[in-house]
Amino acid sequence: MTRLVDIATKVRSKNAGPFWLTFDIFCDTPEVFARVCEALSSERVAAMLHTDAASLKRFEIADLNVLKFSLPRPYVQGTRLDRDMHGASYANLLAEMDIN
Repeated sequence: MTRLVDIATKVRSKNAGPFWLTFDIFCDTPEVFARVCEALSSERVAAMLHTDAASLKRFEIADLNVLKFSLPRPYVQGTRLDRDMHGASYANLLAEMDIN
């Protein structure tokens, strides 16, 4: 079993304004990038994040070997129900996903 964190150079998440989160997966080589892109379908990532796949935006940046996802925040940043003001802890969920 290989986790995303085991093959990616860096997995991070952060705010993309008060209404959106963004996830960046940096890969060292085109081969790792291709493997990550194949393993992480939009539907699979959306299911893991408990969101609708139609609301998830996917960006494959092959020139940089970066896969990026953006999605609406579950709660507006800074509201009472917001559990992660900066959006940084969401990366841990993604980093632990299995890559086959």
